Amino acid sequence: MKRVLCLALGASLFVPAAFAQGGPGGGQPVGIAAGMQASYNRVKSMLVASADKLSEADYTFKPVNEIRSYGQLWGHVANFQYGQCAQVKGVPNPNQGNNLEQTATTKAAVVKALADSFAFCDDAFAALTDQSVAEMVTGGRGGPRAKAVILSAVVEHGNEMYGIGTVYQRLKGVVPPSTEAQQQRGGGPGRGN
Repeated sequence: MKRVLCLALGASLFVPAAFAQGGPGGGQPVGIAAGMQASYNRVKSMLVASADKLSEADYTFKPVNEIRSYGQLWGHVANFQYGQCAQVKGVPNPNQGNNLEQTATTKAAVVKALADSFAFCDDAFAALTDQSVAEMVTGGRGGPRAKAVILSAVVEHGNEMYGIGTVYQRLKGVVPPSTEAQQQRGGGPGRGN
């Protein structure tokens, strides 16, 4: 029962996102795997664009001292993605022991680290099918979990970090990528992300 509930929840999170983005089905029904892939690709494009938005000098910017710098934010995303996708792929984390929040200290290094983490995750998402999303994966915290549960965390975390990154951008007078895209589509000035 828990497995069915988890899959239903996953579908409710990803399928509407796929339709809202003109989803992969072009108005046709979209399964869990295709919905997750569409959501991942959207957040990937927004995060990659965000990482490039601020200047090298602004990569050390912190709105307050108690939080990560702009560069550390994207290093954190890369760290998280490596861990989650390694678990789904059943391989050792290639970034194990390398805290990108601390070791990627230039804009170029951070942008590369983020791109590399996406490249590592791409095939985990591309390999998803409506059947494989329910396959259980072991080795993580909390016991076995379905692939969809682990990979949905990548999308959820990416969206959360994107939202945080937009605050840094706005404080520096920079228009975030999602607002910029909305403006280019003729959707007005945009006040949100």
